[in-house]
This record gives sequence, C-alpha cells and structure tokens, in this order.
Amino acid sequence: MLRDLQRGEDPQIAAITGVIAHISPDVLVLTDFDFDRDSIALDQFADGFGASYPHYFALHPNAGIATGLDLDGNGRLGDARDAQGYGRFAGDGGMAILSRFPVVDDQVSDLSMTLWRDLPGATLPQKDGAPFLSDNAQDILRLSSTGHWIVPIALPDGKPLSVMAFSATPPVFDGPEDMNGLRNRDELRLWEVVLDGAYGAVPDSFAITGNANLDPRDGDGISGAMASFLQHPRLQDPLPGQDTVDWPEDGPGDLRVSYVLPSVDWRVTDAGVFWPASDDPERALIGDDGLTAGPHRLVWVDISR
Repeated sequence: MLRDLQRGEDPQIAAITGVIAHISPDVLVLTDFDFDRDSIALDQFADGFGASYPHYFALHPNAGIATGLDLDGNGRLGDARDAQGYGRFAGDGGMAILSRFPVVDDQVSDLSMTLWRDLPGATLPQKDGAPFLSDNAQDILRLSSTGHWIVPIALPDGKPLSVMAFSATPPVFDGPEDMNGLRNRDELRLWEVVLDGAYGAVPDSFAITGNANLDPRDGDGISGAMASFLQHPRLQDPLPGQDTVDWPEDGPGDLRVSYVLPSVDWRVTDAGVFWPASDDPERALIGDDGLTAGPHRLVWVDISR
C-alpha cells in the first residue's frame, strides 16, 4: 500500500482520495487500512490532502496477529483465519482516523483486547453440542476482529466528540458452527454493553462509526441484532434503509453495512451515502461501473449542537 501511495498511479487510491476530497469530512474513519508501527502509510495518505487533516490516529489492529492455534478447525496452522482477526500479516486491514481537529490521545479507550468469552452474554460457537473453540482458544481469542476504539476529538467549542470506531468480521466464510456470524453479532453487542455502562462512564457526546458488516433486514448474519441496535435509546439513525455497499447481485447484493450513528444529543442537519447515479457528473469519481473506489460507499452525517 505504501508503495502504491508513493507512486501515485493506483486508480483505486486515486478514486478513494477523490471521493474524500469531494465530501471533505471534518472527521473521517477509514476501515481496511493497513497498519504500520510508525504510521508511515497513514502519514503519506494524509499528505495527499494537503493541510486538510493535520491530525490522525491509528492503533495496531487485531487483524493478522498470529495465535499459534487452529481457530477455524481446518487442521492447519498459520492461515489468515487463525489470526486474532482475519489477516495475512500483522496489521492487515486495520483502521485509521483522520481529523481536522486534535485527537485527545491520552483519553483514548481501546477495548480491542477484550476476550470474546468475557463479553457479558457472549454466545460462543458450538458444534455437535460441544464448544467449537478449544479452552486454549477461548483463553486468548479477542472479540474484536479489528478493533473497538473510543477516540475523543477536541472540537472548536471545547466539548469533545468521542468517535467509537470498529470494523466487524463478515458473518460468513465459516461452517455450521456460525463462528463468524456469532462473532459479528457480539462485536456489535460490545457497543451495547458499553452504552449500558459496563466498561466505565459513557461519553456524553459520541458517534458510533464503521463497518458493522451487518444489514438490519437483508443478507447473511443475525440481522435482528442490527435492527435492534438501531433502536437503542442513546442513538439516532440518520439514514434508515439506505444501502452502503455495491456487491454483485448474484452474491450478497446491495446492503447496508457501514454506519455513522450519532448520540441523541446531536442535531442531525444532513446525511447521505456518496453513490451518484450513472447520469450524475459526480459519477466520474467512482468510475462508470461505480467500483473504481471499491464496492463500499462513503457514509457522511452533518451534526451540530
């Protein structure tokens, strides 16, 4: 990725940066962004926007961290699915935040180390009436396939906005034990537990953001969990029913999997999914087939106090 950023010739990167520059959000959550310890790639990416994003933040994701165990039960060790979160190398497919406003680094909460079994009410996979995960696996397997962060952003009015960012595992690519489906649901439930106060004080003003990989009505996964989550009394849903990803019609199809959900203290003034129609001049930003920037669409919400 760093090589492609430095060369400046990759059409997908060009399309992604074009969309971001066009929408020009004040705070941006990136998912599936590879992590390196010194944030060299993130620094290079942020530089592409000039002075627009002087502040950025990233932590090492769980994706790609080797466990040394056969988590998927295929009889082999060291596969991408045997890592803490799917990944071919440590840092594969992480998250990052770009911001026009300062990140309050010393007040960040990182819940990514939470073990799946330690989530209140966790539902771990079973096969033939027995635990699918060994005791050793349950002792080390984290719930977050990528991460769960609470990142305060210092806004100009002095009151922080806590960005609660995550990127959940797809609820597919497993077997009858439904390991990924159950984990996907519990990655979402972790935010419910946070909002109920189980992990300390709940931020006054926040926005839950990222790729839940779960549609409240359609597709694979435990859709009812997403539908219920969107009704949480501390959240508001600015975009009910709008799809956010363009997957093939002979596959998952168009689904809503990415979300920006502000807390109820905010006033939502506008919201959208950047998905211009084929006859819209802005279509050039994502290509004639709509896939130059990838299948996922940028979700944006304007909020004010």
